[in-house]
Amino acid sequence: MRLLEILANGDFRLTGKFLDNAIPRYAILSHKWEGDGQEVTFEDMVEGSGQGKAGYEKIKFCGEQAASDGLKYVWVDSCCIKKSSDAELSESINSMFRWYHRAQNCYVYLSDVCLSDVRTLMRKRGDDIRPNSWEQAFRNSQWFTRGWTLQELLAPRSVEFFSREGKRLGDKQSLEQHIHQITEIPISALRGSALSQFSTEQKLDWAKYRQTTYEEDWVYSLLGIFGISMPVIYGEGKANAFRRLKQEIDYASSKDKECLQHLRVTDPRHDKIRIEETKGGLIAESYHWILENYDFKRWRDDQQNFNHLLWIKGDPGKGKTMLLCGIIDELRKSTAETHLLSFFFCQETDPRINNAIAVLRGLLYLLINQQPSLVLHIQKYHELAGKTLFEDTNAWVAVSDIFTDVLQDPRLKSTYLIIDALDECKIGLPKLLDFIQKSSVFPHVKWLISSRNWPHIEERLDKVESKVRLCLELNAESVSVAVNTFIRYKVCQLAQEKNYNNKTRDAVLDYLLLNANDTFLWVALVCQNLENIPRGRTQARLGSFPPGLDSLYRRMMKQISESEDSELCKRILATIAIVYEPITLTELTSLVGMLEEESSDDLESLQEIISLCGSFLTVRKDTIYFVHQSAKDYLFASTEIFPSWKEQTHYEIFSRSLRVMSETLRRDIYSLHALGYPIEQVNQPNPDPLAASRYSCIYWVDHFCSWSTSSYAANHRISLQATDSVDVFLRKKYLCWLEALSLCRSMSKGLLSMAKLEALIQARADASALIELVHDARRFIMYHKQAIEISPLQVYASALLFSPAGSLIRRIYKEEEPKWIMIKGGIEDQWSICLQTLEGHSDSVTSVAFSHDSAQLASASYDGTVKVWDASSSECLQTLRCHSNWVHSVAFSHDSVRIASASDDSTIMVWDTSSGECLQTLEGHSGGVNSVAFSHDSAQLASASDDHTVKVWDVSSSKCLQTLKGHSGRVNSVAFSHDSAQLASASDDHTVKVWDVSSSKCLQTLKGHSDWVRSVAFSHNSAQLASASSDYTIIVWDTSSSKCLQTLKGHSHLVFSVAFSHDSARLASASYDHKVKVWDIISGECLQTLKGHSNCVISVAFSHDSARLASASRDHTIKVWDTSSSKCLPMLKDHSNMVNSVAFSHDSAWLASASSDYTVKVWDTSSGKCLQTLKGHSGKVTSIAFSHDWAWLASASEDSTVKVWDISSGKCLQTLRGHSDSVYAVAFSYDSAQLASASYKIVKVWDASSGECLQTLKGHSYYVFSVAFSYDSAQLASASGDVTVNIWDASNGKCLQTLKGHIDWVLAVAFSYDSARLASASFDNTVKVWDASSGECLQTLDIRSLFFNISFDTTDSYLHTGMGIIAINASSALDKTPHVTKSQGPRYQGWGLSSDRAWITYNSENLVRLPPEYRPSYSAVSGRTVGIGTGSGKVWMFSFNDEVC
Repeated sequence: MRLLEILANGDFRLTGKFLDNAIPRYAILSHKWEGDGQEVTFEDMVEGSGQGKAGYEKIKFCGEQAASDGLKYVWVDSCCIKKSSDAELSESINSMFRWYHRAQNCYVYLSDVCLSDVRTLMRKRGDDIRPNSWEQAFRNSQWFTRGWTLQELLAPRSVEFFSREGKRLGDKQSLEQHIHQITEIPISALRGSALSQFSTEQKLDWAKYRQTTYEEDWVYSLLGIFGISMPVIYGEGKANAFRRLKQEIDYASSKDKECLQHLRVTDPRHDKIRIEETKGGLIAESYHWILENYDFKRWRDDQQNFNHLLWIKGDPGKGKTMLLCGIIDELRKSTAETHLLSFFFCQETDPRINNAIAVLRGLLYLLINQQPSLVLHIQKYHELAGKTLFEDTNAWVAVSDIFTDVLQDPRLKSTYLIIDALDECKIGLPKLLDFIQKSSVFPHVKWLISSRNWPHIEERLDKVESKVRLCLELNAESVSVAVNTFIRYKVCQLAQEKNYNNKTRDAVLDYLLLNANDTFLWVALVCQNLENIPRGRTQARLGSFPPGLDSLYRRMMKQISESEDSELCKRILATIAIVYEPITLTELTSLVGMLEEESSDDLESLQEIISLCGSFLTVRKDTIYFVHQSAKDYLFASTEIFPSWKEQTHYEIFSRSLRVMSETLRRDIYSLHALGYPIEQVNQPNPDPLAASRYSCIYWVDHFCSWSTSSYAANHRISLQATDSVDVFLRKKYLCWLEALSLCRSMSKGLLSMAKLEALIQARADASALIELVHDARRFIMYHKQAIEISPLQVYASALLFSPAGSLIRRIYKEEEPKWIMIKGGIEDQWSICLQTLEGHSDSVTSVAFSHDSAQLASASYDGTVKVWDASSSECLQTLRCHSNWVHSVAFSHDSVRIASASDDSTIMVWDTSSGECLQTLEGHSGGVNSVAFSHDSAQLASASDDHTVKVWDVSSSKCLQTLKGHSGRVNSVAFSHDSAQLASASDDHTVKVWDVSSSKCLQTLKGHSDWVRSVAFSHNSAQLASASSDYTIIVWDTSSSKCLQTLKGHSHLVFSVAFSHDSARLASASYDHKVKVWDIISGECLQTLKGHSNCVISVAFSHDSARLASASRDHTIKVWDTSSSKCLPMLKDHSNMVNSVAFSHDSAWLASASSDYTVKVWDTSSGKCLQTLKGHSGKVTSIAFSHDWAWLASASEDSTVKVWDISSGKCLQTLRGHSDSVYAVAFSYDSAQLASASYKIVKVWDASSGECLQTLKGHSYYVFSVAFSYDSAQLASASGDVTVNIWDASNGKCLQTLKGHIDWVLAVAFSYDSARLASASFDNTVKVWDASSGECLQTLDIRSLFFNISFDTTDSYLHTGMGIIAINASSALDKTPHVTKSQGPRYQGWGLSSDRAWITYNSENLVRLPPEYRPSYSAVSGRTVGIGTGSGKVWMFSFNDEVC
């Protein structure tokens, strides 16, 4: 939204657009519009006019009132919306309710309530003038009759009413009864109750008699009331708009349900019931003591916001969970009308409810069930992300942000939030504790949490200022009474079930009372054991249950040891204790050899076997858990099970995992069939073929490594040679395993597992035969991870097709490769040194940085985000959102605890690396911030800005310590020396400056570059300084003498970034030429040139072990390179820069490619070999075309020339000069006699044989991007950036038609075979088909992509494009009925590419995913062959046979 800034002199300045997360505090005006053009418009504000209009007085009043309320900005609908832009108007109308709701104050200006007029009228009538004499005028105000003012009344939190003179009449609260009587809107709605609580009919009734100037506005004014967004279409009429509104309301209702379904990880109400039943029922007398406890009442009854958090802590078994169940019941009864109550039960052994994200999801789920309007806070995220919002790597950031929004919602009722067993939150506990601490400041929210007496929980909670501790050990007397009550209840139950006589009952009661030691769990476990003891033996066996949990566990273990199933029970207990997450009964049969004979389908028998394990285990929904965390802790400390069986259990799980995977895994195990079947649409079948092997797939390597590194393994070593089980598994089931990992959503874990396996194998002398295979398998998953992750069956398609020819995995699984596709050219023989390509940003990646332990990688992007990646698994761990503009730079602190980001929004943000929380926002620069760097002690932060300054900040206090001035241009880069004593800065003023950090003095000004200096970096030993410039060079300076040591030349365009390796031996550089170069510092020699990015490379960074190099590019990706490898790969005959055009010869025998490296190449389409490299242009080659007799090839260039080449010899026959600007298109006539070329505003027609210029066609007002002859060569069409297509008479140069209809550059044009129709493709993502004689548009195709080349087939029924073949309306030009085809994209016939150029498709169905470096910058389709040129210069082709997958 735009705002009006209130200037010091009372004038206003229209701001730029603010993103939602960066909008400052503002006031908003509500008013009835003036007629006769008297409202101040957006254009008036831009031009600085409008002060003479009547409406300006309202704006002036609004500004003065806002200033008096301490606000610097206001919003006024008449002048803050650019209504000439349909898109902006529609967006504003859909955002209006939210904007009014977010305003600090809403001022209602009642122009028809004039106090002086009221007094005059009353004097005329002889009435007494009273203070509230304006009330009748207020009731009659037209403001209450207007459609738009309904949301302006309901949305804001504060609404104040003013007369025409600007006198305050009251606010929504003080005038509540008046407003209620005037509008008949319920008082609860006026007071801010959620509008979702009112029915559709009620809300429509409120608007029934309201009026709007435009009939559609009556509907559009209700969008916010219903929480609906929909396109605004003026002219559609009220009835149609209302019909659409009703459809959206119905759809929104279904969206709410879907949102809740996706949010739900569990229903804590059901967990509460289950827990109470499992523990034998909730006994009111056992918790009633807490209700009278002083600390509890101090928390519950506090009205002064001094006690926001109550922490109940105690040792295991003290009844904390049941105590909280009782508190929940009591709070629910006493506060149902006034408060919301949400709760969650953590359980470490249950992966659904043992993590921080699940806790917040569960709490949110119950809050929304009680106050449905809160779902809107989720919907704004859920609409974009769907279910993945709660499941992907950024789930914590998203859910915690949503929860914070909910807690800040002014309409949220007072709320109790209760979490039990916080110590059992296994994943993300520190983040959850931080969240609780930060959210405990909200005055209407009270937290109650329980946990064990853990010091690290106490440390975190000590940060909460307003808290109460309640220690159960300090309330031993109350707890003892509660336990005794529980004992009496349980004994009474036992006596009834077992039919005890009085003597037995009393004996049991006395024993439990004497030995319970105030521990509920001990009582429950003893009673559970007594249930299985015959009545007559009960008294005799009582003494066998020792007091205390550990003693009881020892007794249970002894009982197991003495049973005939001792061996089996111990194996089961060892397995359940060792596994990395709870396993199912079915998985247990796979992992424990002694259960081999048991059927995994006979769950009842398996549950009986579990029951043999004393009372250590319990089964819920077929998953096995420990009865309590203390039981697992005991077993790990027990010599009965561990350590003697620990390593052996690891080996058994590993070996049985390999066995079950080998037996069950197969290709397409879920019967998806389609190679491109997306993972998000995969549903787990029933029965699940992975049920027995799911755990094994994820964790077999972990168990193997844990066993292999143990002393037990040294004494029981198995062979790791070629016939070894691991070797066999990788050779027979590796691809099936990767498919299964994708189906289990565990590809990142698989990548980590292969890295772990490789490290283990390399350390073993007896595993040499396996090292090469494991290494290749790791490279395979690393390179193809994303493709397989997106579509599991791509492991058999993309992964095999695009692996190097020499890959062991590819050779082993050769028979699995698709037989219907052949890749020609572009495939290397060996793995490249590019290890990973990270995709996820939606715009250019501008900066990249490794953490100092090299474990993480951070990237910054023009999409306004910072992403944090796991450097090993390539998983995105965090997406940090807060900046309102491009993010230019990112840096880790040297302790890796913080990340700093610099943005074009003029701010620096400092983030917590682990939680993703924004800790600080540093403001002070008056221009965009281009670079940020931490000092090596992490105490200071430096920033470089467009405002020509460098600032140094104190990280702990956020204070600006120094502002360094001296540069006369934008400062692009800043870097600290390793000792943090000096700071270097690089500027557009062509210089590098070195500053003394302590004194702020400029020590040196380094001059040597002839253009902007883009980047600067100190070597790790601070002896050298490197600078990168737009002059295409890197200079290495001696920091002590300021001398230039080296000038490194080799890039063919400006250099964006430099970085030293941490041994100071190498330097990396990133360039606009799409390349990264690695240099030897001493010799200045270029050691490596890294190609693969399809756009310019903006940033580079070495890992701190100097083994890896990361690069960030405008192609939206980050690449990680292996710089430790010294191997030199053979150079392919690709272009050295971007491919701008590809074209097939008319017999499809040749493919030509044109590149920014100034060359044209000709390729054999049958072999993929390069036949010719045509050199001669002195600028980028932009377009190529074969003559129709296949003899010639024409090329157009930015050097303003066209060249004609002899294809057979490669000789340049002619160089056509005459253009005064870059030439962007070239085409032969169909008789090959003429050649057309296009440049800035003009088209030239040449005699192809003589090179004579026959015609110069003028008429366009911008560059012409495409030209095409009609098939009879009589006409010529040209497509231009002026959004028109011209049709010319080729013989006399007369313009016959100018076709208008596109709204953006027209990129391609082609005639039909009968010359009756013309097709044009535009940057507006449409293709139009025109009648060539009349100029009428016959058809518009919404293609959702860009086409750079199009042509008709011989039947004129299809359009051939660089993406594939599209069916078009085959009607003749005589059919004048326009036809518009709009869809999610065109349906391609046969082979082609997806609209995002990431897939090879067949009939628009995804078949093979393209790795990023194989995706086209330009493509052409000829029959069954597709030619592709990439941004990195690679040229390759693929062709098909009749058999389709």
